[in-house]
Amino acid sequence: MTDLIPAPRGVQGPWRRAVPLTEATALWAEPGTETAEHWLRATLGAALGLPLRPGAEDARDAVRLRLDASLGPEAYRLTVSHGSGVEIAGGDAAGVFWGAQTLRQLLGPEAFRRAPVGGRGAPYVLTDQVIEDAPRFRWRGVLLDVARHFMPKDGVLRHLDLMAAHKLNVLHLHLTDDQGWRIEILRHPKLTETASWRSRTKYGHRDSPLWEDKPHGGFYTQDDIREIVAYAAARHITVVPEIDVPGHSQAAIAAYPELGNADVVDTAALPVWDTWGINPNILAPTEAVLHFYEGVFEEVLDLFPSEYVHVGGDECPKDQWRASPTAQARIAELGLADEDQLQSWFIGHFDAWLSARGRRLVGWDEILEGGLAKGATVSSWRGYEGGIAAARAGHDVVMCPEQEVYLDHRQDPGPDEPIPIGFVHTLEDVYRFEPVPPELTPEESAHVIGTQANLWTEVLENQSRVDYQLFPRLSAFAEVAWSDLPDPSERDFSDFTRRMTTHYARLDALGVAYRPPTGPLPWQRRPGVLGRPR
Repeated sequence: MTDLIPAPRGVQGPWRRAVPLTEATALWAEPGTETAEHWLRATLGAALGLPLRPGAEDARDAVRLRLDASLGPEAYRLTVSHGSGVEIAGGDAAGVFWGAQTLRQLLGPEAFRRAPVGGRGAPYVLTDQVIEDAPRFRWRGVLLDVARHFMPKDGVLRHLDLMAAHKLNVLHLHLTDDQGWRIEILRHPKLTETASWRSRTKYGHRDSPLWEDKPHGGFYTQDDIREIVAYAAARHITVVPEIDVPGHSQAAIAAYPELGNADVVDTAALPVWDTWGINPNILAPTEAVLHFYEGVFEEVLDLFPSEYVHVGGDECPKDQWRASPTAQARIAELGLADEDQLQSWFIGHFDAWLSARGRRLVGWDEILEGGLAKGATVSSWRGYEGGIAAARAGHDVVMCPEQEVYLDHRQDPGPDEPIPIGFVHTLEDVYRFEPVPPELTPEESAHVIGTQANLWTEVLENQSRVDYQLFPRLSAFAEVAWSDLPDPSERDFSDFTRRMTTHYARLDALGVAYRPPTGPLPWQRRPGVLGRPR
């Protein structure tokens, strides 16, 4: 039996013969496997106190990394053999890297620390076995909202490490919203001088009467972004940036009032928003606004090599456009039927603009309203319906329905969650989530390129709260995204919870402040400590 998470496709063994890893164990890497080589030496070697020096391919009990063209993209075969050592073969460099993550799990919780804890007095020992594995989906994503509550750069790098440990490969970075702008744009300095800070913050969800009366903000410099992207790439994670348009834009309008609908609202008086919910202040549908955001996206493309760029497109109330003579004139000029088609025109402009530069637009499922842009990929968040419609129309889809995989939502139906919001998503609920709707044909299902868990941070003010909401549910989601069990009825939750017993020790070693699996919650165990406002 194996305690691996996510579960691999096939395991032969383990058998009884031992394969030691010692200070004499060499690491041999075929050209093309450098990312796994560097990670093994820097991360696994540091944790275990092993140098993993370069050695010959035929060295006894060596760790060998190689490419194997017979394996598929991101697939790997991990062979532990007495007298020979460890071989990780991958269909590509990513496959070798994912095999290295599995090797780390086989070595126990100590392998998840940053330095050896000492006192071991014996080599690390593996047993003979062969593990063959490959992912179900090519998009295995996590959305991290750094706009509502800013996460400093080191926290993002730590988040990437946690993703890599779970074989997740897309970080959707939500960089802009009404409450803050988090990326340096050199040609528009007020986006960080003004739009990256708000004067106060609603404490709790939107109905809370409580406020945190101190400024909140921060942003990533362009060199910070380059570092994040490079760190992710070394872990075979793609960072997909999101610049939200035309809604969720009050922070940008606060910095540059001419971006808003100044003919119907005093945009010069708008601050960076300090509360939550759907904001009525949206971008004006003018050539000047399009040109402004083209400049933003030009700098974004220079920083993010991702094929995909997310433009939001969600929760865009159109009352201001209905009242705006400028917007109505634009509708008449373009021969559009209504404001929904005006938003479609707005999104379509950037679809064409990105396509001309070799990139692909992604947007939330509201971009279906008024007609879907030709090359767009849809993030289906309001349920499955948008994704089904997009797939049937021949568009690619990332399934991330709020009802299933919004991990900022409560984990238990009782009153003891820190801030109990949204739908209840228990660990088992997430584990049984199925990204591909059964009503799609095989041809339509092929357009479901993957799935994503979303973490919005309105009520997650620090790293420990982020950890608590993500884990252990992200471990369950990782298995849904990776393991090839398309029928949820085939997923054995009791076996998953058995494997999680081992995995909790790995999370402990990583310093993850996860929600306890059983027993009283931390604030219930400590008399005199107040719980969060409800």
